[in-house]
Amino acid sequence: MTRLTARFWVDAYLARLRFQDIPAFVTAHGDDTAGAVLVKLNTLDGQAQVYQRSFDLMTGDRKWVELTAGEDAEAEAAIARQRQFDSDLWVIEVEDRAGRHLLDEPGLE
Repeated sequence: MTRLTARFWVDAYLARLRFQDIPAFVTAHGDDTAGAVLVKLNTLDGQAQVYQRSFDLMTGDRKWVELTAGEDAEAEAAIARQRQFDSDLWVIEVEDRAGRHLLDEPGLE
């Protein structure tokens, strides 16, 4: 199975969010080809969750898992730590009071 480039996936994800009227922004531009992606969900109440893609070695499935959740400053600190290890990392910030991020929809794994 062919993997999508990081840039293609990010552009498609942002388009899907725009279609649902969910604001989102690229806050860190990673490697266009193979950069990993973090998604920060900011619920605009001082709270945030950060999601990362996980790979199950037994099944080969990919899914989004929560890296951290709590105050926005804690989420930002977790992202900063990840960026220290991976300079090719993409970070997308989604802003939605209802907590929608669409990561659980088909096609985004």
